[in-house]
Amino acid sequence: MKNKEVSADSYRQFGTFLQQQCGISLGDNKQYLVRSRLSSLMYEYDYDSLDGLIAAVVRGGNRNLLQSVLDAMTTNETLWFRDNYPYELLINNILPQYASENRRLRIWSAACSSGQEPYSIAMSVLEFQRQKPGALRAGVEITGTDLSSAMLEKCNKGVYDELSLARGLSAERRQRYFSPNSEGMVQVNEEVRRMVTFKSLNLLHSYTALGRFDIVFCRNVLIYFPADVKQKILQQIAAQMQPGGILFLGASESIGEAGSHFTMVKCHPGLYYQRNK
Repeated sequence: MKNKEVSADSYRQFGTFLQQQCGISLGDNKQYLVRSRLSSLMYEYDYDSLDGLIAAVVRGGNRNLLQSVLDAMTTNETLWFRDNYPYELLINNILPQYASENRRLRIWSAACSSGQEPYSIAMSVLEFQRQKPGALRAGVEITGTDLSSAMLEKCNKGVYDELSLARGLSAERRQRYFSPNSEGMVQVNEEVRRMVTFKSLNLLHSYTALGRFDIVFCRNVLIYFPADVKQKILQQIAAQMQPGGILFLGASESIGEAGSHFTMVKCHPGLYYQRNK
């Protein structure tokens, strides 16, 4: 019988390892999270205990095991049009500022998980363009990034089950932007998918290869990082933004010490941060 308990020593080692690999801080007494995320990997990789699996991944040498563990620990549930207000602001307040630009608008969805956020952004852009024919004539390029290879594979396919579609998606948008496939699932339509490109990115590493962005969504991910790592990420994001660019954070997240790069813009409802020029 497999042992799914995590010893105190293994938990400390794994916490240090995870923070070094991807910046995530487990904190104290989160053994239950490690058990729930990694238990299935004991069977896949044939380990008799979680302590044994943790020792193997910390020791290194098995890239497949490492990627599976990182995928398991960094995958988070998400939903369509999360919190609504960022997308309402995008359509009503922000995209009009760029409507007459003669260059391609670039939008980044950081830590995009299973793809709902970048696809929601794409739908919002299409809705704005229907309201304002001829706007954003040079096109819009949306880049979604994530650390998890499993999530990126899911994103690229754009295929979701009925339960996923029930999380935040209106019946009107479902009808307009999705089509059933032959496997009983539902796929994002080509019109939406061709607007989005997905790339692998660790937020602890350099972003320069991504280029500069006009709008950045980095929502509900900074809460998983220690304060010093959070500030480094925000400073790196600022360096990849056009002057005057727009940054959306999660509803419970703040700009902190990176505030020297941004000005808060309060709206009704919600808020965003504008990159100082």
